[in-house]
Amino acid sequence: MFKIICFLLLSFNLFFFVDNSKAKLQNNKNKGFTSKTRGDDCIRIAFYNVENLFDVYDDTLKNDDAFTPEGERAWTKKRFYKKINNLYKTIAGIGEWTPPEIIGLSEVENRAVLTQLIKYTPLKKYNYKIIHFESPDVRGIDVALLYRSDKVNPVFFKNIQVNFDFDSTLKTRDILYVKALLFDIDTVHFFVNHWPSRYSGYNATVPKRKAAALVLRDKVDSLFALNAKANIIIMGDFNDEPERESLSVVLKAKTDTLGINSSDLVNLMYQYQNNSYIGTIKRENSWSVFDQFICSGALFKGQNGLSVRNSQANIFTEKFLFLDDDKYFGKKLFRTYLGFKYLGGYSDHLPIFLDLINN
Repeated sequence: MFKIICFLLLSFNLFFFVDNSKAKLQNNKNKGFTSKTRGDDCIRIAFYNVENLFDVYDDTLKNDDAFTPEGERAWTKKRFYKKINNLYKTIAGIGEWTPPEIIGLSEVENRAVLTQLIKYTPLKKYNYKIIHFESPDVRGIDVALLYRSDKVNPVFFKNIQVNFDFDSTLKTRDILYVKALLFDIDTVHFFVNHWPSRYSGYNATVPKRKAAALVLRDKVDSLFALNAKANIIIMGDFNDEPERESLSVVLKAKTDTLGINSSDLVNLMYQYQNNSYIGTIKRENSWSVFDQFICSGALFKGQNGLSVRNSQANIFTEKFLFLDDDKYFGKKLFRTYLGFKYLGGYSDHLPIFLDLINN
């Protein structure tokens, strides 16, 4: 409690570091996503892995020592406030005229950093609320959902633990489940994910992501058992591409949209498969799509009045999120850190978003 109180008191200093001038809202170049087509019957949903959104304080229950002023990353208040301002700019850009109504986030340390984002930047005028649970991840990074309370009415939410039968000592991020009313009448089920990383090698970590997929599939099947036409939106950083076994076989998220049934899952990032020019994350000279939206067949087909505009999700690719890649050519992501070198950028992932329309 003392840590949170101190942290919130320091928030009054934020505006010394935040540019209070209104961020220039970038013109989105993705087909089908323009401010002219977004109105009262449209909900914009975004997901963003924000790359290590830590506060500057040492939490003795977490492995967060690197993100302190004395730690390896020399994570200071000034750097934290710059990070918050960068995230505000990105969120404003995704929304064009107004920020998205729903934002899924991963790699956030606690509720306090989310409070900084929605209360002490120009986002404060949009009345965002927070849904967040502390998870058992050893680094202390969690998933969360921000929502605009004037447009979204959550009626139930909980955290879903992911356990590993093959090793009970392993811990990872929870899955966040939120049941919400949109447009006051339409029920949509949201799942926010951040599946285990490939840090210790791809083959060694495959079973972990399969375990997360099994947990999520079980929850989805429970919803379909109650309503075969349930509106479901799954979002997250899955640390796997859409065609990998964890997603295509275990979760059963289809990338072929022919013959879709109401109770199927459809991976809306299918159009980015094997695209060597863009993805949501870049390693050396290779782009991958780790960040994805997956929806139920009923939502994909618009069977309940709600549908995904143009049946697709998009990657947010504004210029300020990139740097020139002198080593591998083209562009690379403008990250907060490259190793232990501070760059002062945005994230090592690109955000994704979609429009949900009330037909």
